[in-house]
Amino acid sequence: MRDNARDVKLHFGLLITFLALLVWSVIKPHDLFTWILETAPAMIALVILITTYRRFRLSNLAYVLIWIHAIILLVGGHYTYAEVPLFNWIRDAYNLSRNHYDRVGHFAQGFVPAIIAREVLLRKSPLKPGKLLAFIVISVCLAISAAYELIEFGVSMATGSAGDAFLGTQGDVWDTQRDMLMCLIGAVTALVTLSGMHNRSLQRLPD
Repeated sequence: MRDNARDVKLHFGLLITFLALLVWSVIKPHDLFTWILETAPAMIALVILITTYRRFRLSNLAYVLIWIHAIILLVGGHYTYAEVPLFNWIRDAYNLSRNHYDRVGHFAQGFVPAIIAREVLLRKSPLKPGKLLAFIVISVCLAISAAYELIEFGVSMATGSAGDAFLGTQGDVWDTQRDMLMCLIGAVTALVTLSGMHNRSLQRLPD
């Protein structure tokens, strides 16, 4: 019971800090249209997590990772991915060709969904930890990445230059392929580094 109360306190803290950063993010963003597009996944996730909290509570590890991913989205939405100040400084300091914050976002797009997909499959399917589970999880992450790239393509085609900041290619003709590669690297990294921790976090869930 004490552990459950501690877990709820953690979840509430994640929610409050997310909402605070959401307010910061929407105040004078670089472009409101781009902000809506970039932060929409975080808003959708928030609604899903709140409505399913009592019926299908996730592990603490999953909630923390989702929170981190949401913060990445809020920061990217506020500045646009091509103009995040810290990564502009890194670009200039190390003479890089572009602002690489979007690579961080696409790495997270594989890293975080990998743990979520792993959790759902372990709890709601006959799959057990192993190569087949890992293959399916990675496939799910790549499917999400491909769907997101198609959404970016659709928005760009529908809005023209208004969707350029959302597309965020920064002149790179291989941007879509590199984004999907970062998603793949993120998914594999999550499975390699966090599977053991994730198993322990799952064991702490209430029956």
